[in-house]
Amino acid sequence: MTADIDIAVIGAGPAGSAAAMILARAGRQVVLFDKATFPRDKCCGDGLTALALRELEALGLQPSSVDSWNPVDRFMVRSPSGRESTYLLPCDAGHYAAVARRVDLDAALLEMAGDAGAQVRESDALRNAVADDDGVTLTLRATGKVTARHVIGADGVWSPLRRALGLAIDGYRGDAHAFRQYFDDVGPRAATEMVIWFEPSMLPGYAWSFPLPNRTANVGFGIHRGGQVSIHEMRQLWNDLLDEPHVKDFLGPDASGIGTHKAWPIPARVGQIPLVGPRTLFVGDAAAVTDPMTGEGIGQALLSGRLAAESIIAGDHPSASYERRVRAELVADHRLGRAIIPLLARRRAVDSALRLTATSKWTRRSFARWMFEDYPRAMIATPRRWHRGMFTGPGSFARDLGH
Repeated sequence: MTADIDIAVIGAGPAGSAAAMILARAGRQVVLFDKATFPRDKCCGDGLTALALRELEALGLQPSSVDSWNPVDRFMVRSPSGRESTYLLPCDAGHYAAVARRVDLDAALLEMAGDAGAQVRESDALRNAVADDDGVTLTLRATGKVTARHVIGADGVWSPLRRALGLAIDGYRGDAHAFRQYFDDVGPRAATEMVIWFEPSMLPGYAWSFPLPNRTANVGFGIHRGGQVSIHEMRQLWNDLLDEPHVKDFLGPDASGIGTHKAWPIPARVGQIPLVGPRTLFVGDAAAVTDPMTGEGIGQALLSGRLAAESIIAGDHPSASYERRVRAELVADHRLGRAIIPLLARRRAVDSALRLTATSKWTRRSFARWMFEDYPRAMIATPRRWHRGMFTGPGSFARDLGH
């Protein structure tokens, strides 16, 4: 089948669904393709930062539509030396952090995109793409050939669209790697508390346990390529982590893994790979917009999807507009994150930094809001983004708290 459409979105994760939703609401003809059938699991830590929550609220997401939605207002950090500190997020002006299984979140966003008017075509993988002056001709497994005036590539770190257009980076395997498994029957702490462990063996990476409903938790770790641990040692590192007494104690004696553990690459080099191609805008993992320090990518994916949609709606030179806006929003923060990574590789530096963040109520709350992207990482170093209340903004979904 050959047809002309206005906009094709390849990939129905958060970035693709957000872009399709916004475009459809603006009256544009959008077809959203994904190789999977939803709901489908997506390997992820499932954490949602303040950035992600604000983008989700702006899209109109109802937390009640996501079965595993679990807001959190505090987290504990264990330093390499074993010192534990608890950090509180504001609890009187909305949510600043939450946890939600990607299988639930992504399905809810895809449904919203369809309700907005986007045509959703699941189980339809991209096979090829050829660009010319009139558009991009896409070859899809089920649909066949489609010519689109604009294409948004939201098809992940390995992006078949990027590869088809000759824009892939040879040998690229991600800038970091993560490993996770769900656990059930966890103890009372793991069922309610979010924890980050800076294990000496993982620096500059870290391990986590994020609470989900019904006494379940997402437990995992992330390491940087070129760090002290090879990606080939991840399985042994996982076994060692679960054998740590403090991890066993936190998860509880009855905790048990659900299904198999999974690993995935984390692309974090925004501004270093092409953000655009011929009539094509790349978003989310396909644009490598993940935070290089934490590996968080949902907020950045939603943001880049929105910027892509808005650039196309604006009409004039969408590629130039999109590239300029992404760089303005994310590149300075990306550079700061990368500059911090070498410090996180030093045990004493991490111990000292965490000790300073826990010296007062103000430092604890400020660190918590910075960690969870309540404001951009490099806000202080980018005066163009300064505004009144930039460090004291409200959270999201305040109506759920009765405000």
